[in-house]
Order: sequence, then C-alpha cells, then structure tokens
Amino acid sequence: MKPLAAGEPRVAGRYRLVAELGEGGMGRVLLGVAPDGRLAAVKQVHAEFARDPHFRGRFRQEVVASQRVSGAFTAAVMDADPDAETPWLASVFVTGPSLKEAVEATGPLPAEAVRRLAVGLASALLEIHRVGLIHRDLKPGNVLLTGDGPRVIDFGIARATEGGAELTGTGGIVGSPAFMSPEQAESRPLTPASDVFSLGGLLVMAATGRGPFTGATTAQVLYSVVHAVPDLTGVPPELRALVEPCLAKDPARRPSPRQILDFLGAVPPGTWPPPVHRLIDAQDSAIRAALAWPVPEPLPAPPRRRRWVPVVAVLAAVAALAAGSLVALQVFRADPPPPSQHLDPVSLETLRRTDPCQVLDGVPVADAGKLRAEPDPMYFDRCEYETRSGAKIGVKLGERIYVEGGRPAEDLDGRPVLFSEISGSTCDASVQLPAQPELGVTALAKTCALAKTALGTVLQRLRDGGIGYALPPGTLLALDPCQALEKPEAVLGPVRQVTLNRLRECEWTATTSLRLTFEKLTVVPEEGSPVDLGGVPATRRETGDSCTVTWNHRQFDAKQAEHVRLFATKPGGGACDAAVAAGKAVVGKLP
Repeated sequence: MKPLAAGEPRVAGRYRLVAELGEGGMGRVLLGVAPDGRLAAVKQVHAEFARDPHFRGRFRQEVVASQRVSGAFTAAVMDADPDAETPWLASVFVTGPSLKEAVEATGPLPAEAVRRLAVGLASALLEIHRVGLIHRDLKPGNVLLTGDGPRVIDFGIARATEGGAELTGTGGIVGSPAFMSPEQAESRPLTPASDVFSLGGLLVMAATGRGPFTGATTAQVLYSVVHAVPDLTGVPPELRALVEPCLAKDPARRPSPRQILDFLGAVPPGTWPPPVHRLIDAQDSAIRAALAWPVPEPLPAPPRRRRWVPVVAVLAAVAALAAGSLVALQVFRADPPPPSQHLDPVSLETLRRTDPCQVLDGVPVADAGKLRAEPDPMYFDRCEYETRSGAKIGVKLGERIYVEGGRPAEDLDGRPVLFSEISGSTCDASVQLPAQPELGVTALAKTCALAKTALGTVLQRLRDGGIGYALPPGTLLALDPCQALEKPEAVLGPVRQVTLNRLRECEWTATTSLRLTFEKLTVVPEEGSPVDLGGVPATRRETGDSCTVTWNHRQFDAKQAEHVRLFATKPGGGACDAAVAAGKAVVGKLP
C-alpha cells in the first residue's frame, strides 16, 4: 500500500480515494471510502483498455451482471462507472491477505483449513454461476482470506478484456496460466466447469504451496495444463478425492459447485492458522494508518469557464437591492447542472425520506386502475396497494434484490430492470441503487409486466418528489443506521465488515456481531428484562449466544412508535453485555 501522488485524482464517482492497494494487468486497485463511511476496493482500468470502445461495451455488460452477485463468500460490487474517462468499479473492501500472500508467508494450510477454503470457493462459484457469470481468472491472488472465511474477488471482469491480441497480448487468452482450465488454455468456449478446474488448482496450491502444473515458460505451463497429469504430491488423501475430479481434462467429468458442497458436507467452526490471522491484523493496522494519512494540497484548479451577465442585468439587480428586495447575485457563475442531477430518485438519502404509502396512493397504474395504500405494520420502507380488482401491488424501497426464475433483464428509462419470478405466484421488478447495488427499488405484482409498469410509475413519482415523510424533530426516518454506532470496534472488537442490509438496518461483523434496525412497532411493552441505557428505558432478551435489546424512540402515530432493535451474537456468551454497551452508544448518537 502506498500514498497517492500529489495531483492524482482524489475521487472516483462518489468515492474518496485514499491509497493505492496494488496494480495488475487490467488496472490499479485503490482504497476508497464510500459516502456512508464504508471502505471500498476501487479498481481503475488502464488507459489502453479505456481507449477501446469494445472493451467498454463488454465491461459495461459484465458490471451489470456482477452487481447481481451477493453471496457470503464474494466481495460484492458496490458501484461502477464504465462510461467514465477512466472506467472504474468499486467492491466491498475486506481485510485479509490473498491466498498467494498467505501461503508464501506462512506455508501450506492444514487440511481442515483447505477444506474450509474449498467450501467457501464452491459457495462463491455457486453464486457467481447463478447470475450467468464465469469467473475466468480464479487464481490465488483473487482469493482473500478474511477473519470469517475466504472471499472471491474480480468475478466476471476478466471477460471484458477478451477479444483480441491487441488487448490481451495472448491472442485472446485471459487468465493465469498455472490455474487455467485446458479449454481456456486452448481458447475454446468456456462453461462454468472451467472455474471448477481452477478451484482444484487452488486447493492443490493451498495444501502444498505450489500449483498442480509447472513449467519453465508460460508455453510449457500451458502445455502441461492441457496434456500433463497434475502433480498431487503432498495433497492429503481426504482432499485428493475432491481435487482429482476437479482437475479432469474433460469439463463434463468435473463436479459442479453444488456437488462439491455435498461432498464436503458441514464444516465445523474453525479459523485459519495463527500466522494468517497475524497477517489479517497487520493489514487492518495498515488500513487504519492509511486512513489517517494527511491529504496533500491539491494542484491549482484550471480556470472555470464563466458566463458573462449583461451589464443591464447587474444594474437591475443593484436597483432591486436599493429598493430593499433580497436578491442573490452572481455576476459570474458556472453553468448549472441539468435538472435531472438535482435529485437522484434512487439515492439512499431520497429513499429514506420517501413514504412508500404516498408513492402510488390514489395514482392510476396502467392495467390496474387507481391504487389504495395499505401501510406495512412494521417497516417504514414497504407498502402494499390494492387495485380496483382487489389484487395486490407491493412497493419496497431500498431492500435486497433477489433474482430468480431465469427471466432476462429489461430496460426502463435507461436503467436495467431485474426480475424475480415465482411461477404462478408473484413477480418482483427491481432497479438497483447506484451506491448500493445489492439493494433496489422494487414493485411486486401478479405478473412481471404489471410489476414493471408499476415500477416505472414509482420511479417517475420519485423523480417528481413531494411524497416524503413528515420529518419532525427527533425522528429516525432520515438517518443512516450505519452511522449510529460511532466507534463499533470499542464495543464489538475489530470490525471485519459493515453491511447495509436495507435502508434502516445495518450489520457489523466482528467477534461480537451486531445488527441495528430502525422499525415501526405497535406501542406495547416487549417481553424481557428491563435495562437502562443511560436514562433511556429498554428491554433485553437473551437466547443462547444471542441477545436482543429494544426500545421506543418516539411516537410515530397514535398507535405506533419509531422503534430501535439491536441484535447481538457472540459465541461463548457475553452478547447481552455487548448489546447493552452498543445501545448506550447508539442512544447518545440519536436525535
């Protein structure tokens, strides 16, 4: 990791850039900070790719697909701009060395750790393949070992660089030779089985410290991949039974990720060897230090293009001031942004202020008629509507998107629409939030056509505005829950990940994991033991290794209150101590 040079851009889209994490064949990876404070790994592609229009097209397609990947063992894509002067993609930043760095620094992993690695890799591939992607470059440098398991990164992006020797320098072959599949080495069409071959190679490397195929030159390595028997010397017998079929030359003979998981079965709780955790801790310290680096003075900005206001207008403004009118005068001003830039209809800030039961209430929707709102009894960001025929249309703002049923994405006002269709039941139509692509604005209806029509009306109403919640003093409605716990590590220990699960729910993953939810609840006492949060009465309830602490923040209407819920888990006990401490910290930050 190294500081950015003076004069280098300090932002990519909405992300503040802090330091350079590394550089590869496709681009640089920078440490970025999202507007909500989360860390991101921002990949900026090299100029030679950015200049190629075919690359941009492929990159754009792969970004859209990769934003749909949200498995536990992947680093989810948060945002991207394939049309920027320097195209970039931001993924969730996770602390941990790559598999390559860990093995080089500490030696081969024990068999049980390799088995845990295999479960994580197979789970990640299951999710990546589910959305129609093939990783194409599953190598030790693209697998990170975090405190709670492996994470696969850079999925789907290698595809964008395919298309010719002028881009790849290898006649169209993209990937790392020692971990390629035979069909990839020969530039044949790929299927998901190609990634399974690479998974087998990674397990050999993790167990022995070297790959299954070697050679003095790249050509010799590729020849071995296609023709040679893999070297499995040193692979434990219980792992060899899995690795051998993964490395079959014939793709049809390789197991699927689901078959790999079935073969491995349940993995008992465990962790990486202590030397790997020392690497994780060292990287965490380096990241904290980088965030404290001073920001260099920016280079002088180029002169702004100015627009001259006629002298007559200036004189008229002066006369108005003399008459006692309040006039805001700018003799020179930059051109204003187009109206569409004043309000982002799917930004987190806009959606937190929007009442979902005002979005379509009394609004006619094609093929459904005028709708009537039925507020959700628990969530601020959901509402159900009844159509003229008694059918239901639902609206969800800023909740997780699920894609099922194999229906291809469609376009709506320039935004991709993703569908989750349950045959004979309902269909969800969703658009992703640019700053949080795993979340979206969703309309639910009996058919996908009606869901898409309703979604289009929702987006138009969001653009028009005027459908917001009343925001009285002290309300939680517009707050980002991830900002409510100022120093989570002081309560939970080192935090490995912060996840915004929905508009008003945040989760911190640490030794003690914590989930904070702002919700709507009927004003009745909850079961449990009373607890004092520094003058605020609350209730706590302990179940095994978990604990829930809840309290009413303020009255929402005659029957319901804005309610705060903290759910903590800590293996071995002590979850309630952490939940109460977190509650006292959160209470101090709330209005």
